[in-house]
Amino acid sequence: MGIKLRLVLMNFLQFAVWGSYLVCIGNFLGRVGLGDYIAWFYVAQGVVSIFMPAIIGAIADKFIEPQRLLGISHLTAGAAMLAAAWFGYQATMQTAAGAATSIAPIFAAYCLSVAFYMPTIALSNTVAFSILKRKGYDTVKDFPPIRVFGTVGFIAAMWFVNFVGFGGLGIQTEVAENGAKLIRLVPLAAQFTYMQLIVCGVLGLLLGLYAFSLPACPIDRTAATEHKSLAQRLGLDAFVLFKQRKMALFFIFSMLLGVSLQITNGYATPYINSFAASSQSWFAANPTLLVSVSQVSEALCILLIPFFLKRFGIKRVMLMAMFAWVLRFGFFGIGTTETTVGVMLLFLSCIVYGVAFDFFNVSGALFVEQEAAKPMQASAQGLFMLMTNGIGASVGTWIAGRIVNRYCTWEGGYLVAREGVAGGWPATWLIFAGYALVVALVFAVVFRYKHDPARIEVKH
Repeated sequence: MGIKLRLVLMNFLQFAVWGSYLVCIGNFLGRVGLGDYIAWFYVAQGVVSIFMPAIIGAIADKFIEPQRLLGISHLTAGAAMLAAAWFGYQATMQTAAGAATSIAPIFAAYCLSVAFYMPTIALSNTVAFSILKRKGYDTVKDFPPIRVFGTVGFIAAMWFVNFVGFGGLGIQTEVAENGAKLIRLVPLAAQFTYMQLIVCGVLGLLLGLYAFSLPACPIDRTAATEHKSLAQRLGLDAFVLFKQRKMALFFIFSMLLGVSLQITNGYATPYINSFAASSQSWFAANPTLLVSVSQVSEALCILLIPFFLKRFGIKRVMLMAMFAWVLRFGFFGIGTTETTVGVMLLFLSCIVYGVAFDFFNVSGALFVEQEAAKPMQASAQGLFMLMTNGIGASVGTWIAGRIVNRYCTWEGGYLVAREGVAGGWPATWLIFAGYALVVALVFAVVFRYKHDPARIEVKH
C-alpha cells in the first residue's frame, strides 16, 4: 500500500473514532437516566482540549516519536471508551430494572478517553506532515486530499451507528392500555445504546495498533533542545496581543462565537429524535443520519472559502459565519420531522452549518496568521483555539445544558417539552439564535477591519 493510501486510512480512522459518538451520545444518556448531564460530557471534552494537546505535543517534540505516541494515545483512549461502554451497559440494565444510575463511572472513563483522544487530532497531522516531507511530497498540495478522508470517516461512522446495532440492547418505553409506562430492553441501533461507545473504542484500538506500523517520524533533536514552556504551547504568552484593541476584540468575539460550537453536537439528535415520541417519522428515527448532512456541508464549504475571502474579506466572511449560526439555530427552532416543510428546514439548518463552522474557523485562523507577529504566530493560534474550542465551547455547552433542562425533560427515552413551562424545544433553539444574532450585530459595529485583497493568500 502506498504511503498516501496509508495516511488516508489513518485520517479515516482518526475521525471515524470521533464520529461514532460525538453527535449521538445524548440519545444514549437520556435513555439511561443521565440526560440532564449531556452538557457535562461536552464540557469535559472542551476542558481537556485546553491543556492535553500541549502536554502530548511537548512529549512528541522531545521524548516519544509522534507515530508511537499516536498509537499509545489511541490505545489508551480506546480502552477507556470500552470501559465507559461497560459502565453504559450496566446503566442500561439498572434502568431496565427500575434502579437509579450513577454518572460517576461512565463519566470518569469517558473523560479519560477524550483526554487522550483530543490531542491526537493535532498529533495525526504532525505524523502526516512528517511522513510526507520525509518521502519528498509537498504538504500544501498533497495533505488536503488526504485530510478530506477524515471528514469522510466521520460521516461514515455516523451512518454506521445510525443503522447498525450489533444486537446492543437499549431502553424503550411503551404505554400500556391502562396508561402505565412499561420499560423494555429491545435491540436498537448503536446511536441509541452503549454500542456506539464500543464502536468508538474498537476503532480507537485498531488505529492505535495501526499507528505503530507507520513509518518512523524521528524527533528533531535541534528543535527538542529549544525550551518552550507549557504556557507558550497553550498560547498563553499570546495574551500580550490583548494590548491591541483589534486583536483583543477578535479574541473576545472568538470566545463568544465559540459558545455556539458544540451546542448542536450535544442536542441536535435528541431534538430530532424527540418527534418519534408522537409520530412515526423516518427522520425522527434516524437523527444521526440527518445530522450527518452538516458534516457533508462542512466538507463542501471548505472549497468556497478562497473565493469568499478574496471577494469579501475576513470581517464579512466572519459575519457570514455568525449569521449562519443564527440560521442554524433558527431553522431548528421552526423545523420538524412531521411535515415536508419542517424536514426541509432541518435540512437547511444542516446545510448552513458548513458556512457557520468553516467560515469562522478558517478565516479566524487566517486573521491570526496575518495580524500576529512571526515569533508569536504559533502561540496566537493556540490562543485562538483556547478561546473558541476550549473556553467558549465549554462555557457554551454548559449554559446550553441549563437552558435545555429548563424547557425540556426526558420522558420514555425522549427529550420532550416540560409540562407547565411554555416554550419547549422551539424556545431553546430561538434563545440560541437570539444570542448568535446579538453577537453578530455587536461584532459588525465594534470590530473594525479594512479589507485588502492583496493581503489574502489562501493556499490550496
